[in-house]
Amino acid sequence: MKIIMLGAPGAGKGTQAKMIAAKYDIPHISTGDIFRANIKNGTELGAKAKEYMDKGLLVPDELVVDLVIDRFKEPDCEKGYVLDGFPRTIPQAEALDKALTAIGESVDYAINVEVPDDNIINRMGGRRACVGCGATYHIVYSPTKVEGKCDTCGGDLIIRDDDKPETVKNRLSVYHEQTQPLIDYYTNKGIIAEVDGTVDMKDVFNAIVGILGE
Repeated sequence: MKIIMLGAPGAGKGTQAKMIAAKYDIPHISTGDIFRANIKNGTELGAKAKEYMDKGLLVPDELVVDLVIDRFKEPDCEKGYVLDGFPRTIPQAEALDKALTAIGESVDYAINVEVPDDNIINRMGGRRACVGCGATYHIVYSPTKVEGKCDTCGGDLIIRDDDKPETVKNRLSVYHEQTQPLIDYYTNKGIIAEVDGTVDMKDVFNAIVGILGE
């Protein structure tokens, strides 16, 4: 079962990807994890990626696809995988499809966790992070026992720059411009599945299981 997760930043696709991975005993794969593992292990692909990252440049699509395909060839991907955070653009999706076709594989499902922008802005605006230990909370969904203080270490809580409304709006704008077209792309391929991401995360997961099967 080969799955790609789609959805705007803050839609909760990462949480759902982890739950899918646990239920179906397949790995949850993110490009960030792949980069870190290859760099740590000193692989040739990792060294190439590090050259770009050290210069503050984006890793080229072709190299990212090579890294992703290399990860798919590992034994734990035998039953499939959940790919989270890639592809983000049509060229990336096309490059991934081409590479998968070359090894006789294809994506089974592209699951889009649909959440309106206003909900995401409100949701992310409620996030808080501890300046001491980095623990994260939410003023509505997972509040601390003492307002403004971390339950773990007692440190002060802040709103990260990434979660400030203006930053979130900018990220959503980029998402709609670059990533939203992927929904049409995978719709045309007949593998898109959309779920309502505004409901409780357990209900979102149940909807996904309804699509994937028990």
